[in-house]
Amino acid sequence: MIVSKFGGTSVGTYEAMQRSAGIVATDPERKLIVISATSGTTNDLVALSAYNLDSTTREGILERIEKRHVDIIKQCGESEKLEKVFYSQLSELREHLDFVGRDKRWKDRLYAFGELMSTSIFVEVLKKRGIDAQWMDSREVIKTDSTFGNAEPDYEVIKKKAEKLIDKNTTYLVQGFIGSDIFGNTTTLGRGGSDFSAALFAEAVEANTLEIWTDVAGVYTTDPRIVPDAFQIHEISFDEAAELSVFGGKVLHPATLKPAIRGGVNVRVASSSDPAEPGTLIVKEAKKKPAIRAISLRKDQSLLTVNSLQMLHQHGFLAQLFKVLAEHKISVDLVSTSEVSVALTLDTAVNAANKVELTDSVLDELREFAEVSVESDLALIALIGNDMQKTSGLGGPLFTALERYNIRLICHGASSNNLCFLVDHGEAEQIVRMLHDKFITE
Repeated sequence: MIVSKFGGTSVGTYEAMQRSAGIVATDPERKLIVISATSGTTNDLVALSAYNLDSTTREGILERIEKRHVDIIKQCGESEKLEKVFYSQLSELREHLDFVGRDKRWKDRLYAFGELMSTSIFVEVLKKRGIDAQWMDSREVIKTDSTFGNAEPDYEVIKKKAEKLIDKNTTYLVQGFIGSDIFGNTTTLGRGGSDFSAALFAEAVEANTLEIWTDVAGVYTTDPRIVPDAFQIHEISFDEAAELSVFGGKVLHPATLKPAIRGGVNVRVASSSDPAEPGTLIVKEAKKKPAIRAISLRKDQSLLTVNSLQMLHQHGFLAQLFKVLAEHKISVDLVSTSEVSVALTLDTAVNAANKVELTDSVLDELREFAEVSVESDLALIALIGNDMQKTSGLGGPLFTALERYNIRLICHGASSNNLCFLVDHGEAEQIVRMLHDKFITE
């Protein structure tokens, strides 16, 4: 059984939907199809969630959503039934916008409209291709807690629901990104969560392969927009791909691989616009294991340095430090320590997305027991590969190549699959190009 997920650009137009339906039709083992909202729709729904949105702006956004979907429906032929379904959904969306309370629960219900709209159209496109797909509401299977906006799935319940509701001889079309809690409230898995949804389904139905169909032809050695010579990686291990996704790779949602690893499901990333390309296969053990496979770049990093003589031969200082950060829900990435100092990297963009930041009040709380400094406008570069802590002769050439750059922090040894360092934001892309040319270019 194959679970196939199609992203927003893969269903963003009638032509894109036709290509994606053609891909589904080429293999009868593609029994569970997971769809994102049409490209641009989730952004529009997020814009509609703003407080004090004036009526002119609101109507402009709604008209954009309507046009995007009706343009596809009109090309489907015999569109009256589809239009009726869509306008019913649009009416429900308008009613939801008129609701006074705009908490996270309200927003999750709002954001779900994108996937519900796209799947109601795509199921008809599949049927016209001769694929008798059954539309299913993902919220019946993907059960989560009530952390609206970034819900945590309940794997055991999802498994039981899948066993009860999914017949492996039937083709299903489901929505990515959305689920529901035990009270039936709609929840979302966070932006990019359609990949996560697909992996949860793949694990639950014990699929052989999870396909991620997107607008790029697989995982690349680095961002091709930075290094035009970057090339596609045909096979990569779960461990490498997980590190790559966490440290800035844009192809996969960072959480996607967890259910796939647990379920032993191979993952294939490929382009829906060029399905003949082999894409990238993500497996438990890759046949080739180069020391450096890829280079990733994550911008918008900050460096928090905490210094205190209390650390010297004392216990409990780190616990006190991390307790303060945890209480304020501040996410920490890399950690480096000395006898009297701790340096921490903070992902500014991730923390901002979670609506948390290193405010003056947080810094004042830290200053009660330590000296504190913060540096911003930094970038994190990660070399991703295999057995890096056992590879002789790697450090010399690497640090010789970096000798004219100021390296603010280095993290090596915690993982055999990555070596990370922090650099000035303005020099980051130049460093990536240089390292790719030196260590990866074929």
